Amino acid sequence: MIKKIVGLSVLLTIGGILLLSFKTKESIDLSSYSTEGLDLYYIAPNFSEIEDDNIVISPELGKSYIGFKEAVAFKESRGDYGVVNQFGYLGKYQFGKGTLDLIGIKNVKRNKFLSNPALQEKAFYANLSRNKWVLRRDIKWYVGRRINGIEVTESGILAAAHLSGPGAVKKYLRSGGVEGFADAFGTTIRYYMKRFGGYDTSFVVPNKKAKAI
Repeated sequence: MIKKIVGLSVLLTIGGILLLSFKTKESIDLSSYSTEGLDLYYIAPNFSEIEDDNIVISPELGKSYIGFKEAVAFKESRGDYGVVNQFGYLGKYQFGKGTLDLIGIKNVKRNKFLSNPALQEKAFYANLSRNKWVLRRDIKWYVGRRINGIEVTESGILAAAHLSGPGAVKKYLRSGGVEGFADAFGTTIRYYMKRFGGYDTSFVVPNKKAKAI
């Protein structure tokens, strides 16, 4: 019995020496697999976001303010002033009742609002103006940075605020993109910041008390 134990110990010792003798001369370089500096937060787009990536906006409008508002309108309603979606959002820019109340449109009947393009355009600008005031510090702090792989721009921030409200955009930016938002159709802040980034929205003057009427 003792001989067997001694013999087994000798075999294990020899095996260990042989394994050590086959040690590689060069260490493996794993630096190419490092995740240092990479943006590891990613939100997968839904199907409508992928499809809408190919929308082409008139080159005459370019990246101007008019180009911006028409691009947002096309995504929201295909530019239809008279549309109402299944959740009750109204018009070319798909306003909810709460937003309309904030910008002074409180006692206007739905049909009157839908049949009044001029009022809808005023509402869009007033909402942008108010959101730009609410998000003025975030615009100053975050424009030019990259969050979730997307460069943050003023127009992207304002478009995202139109989608989700300025409060949700603040949370998204200040959490580094961790606290996200998606509307009833699954459209995300990240997508709006990407889709509407790089437009010139300097035309919009920040105003805490902006009203459409």
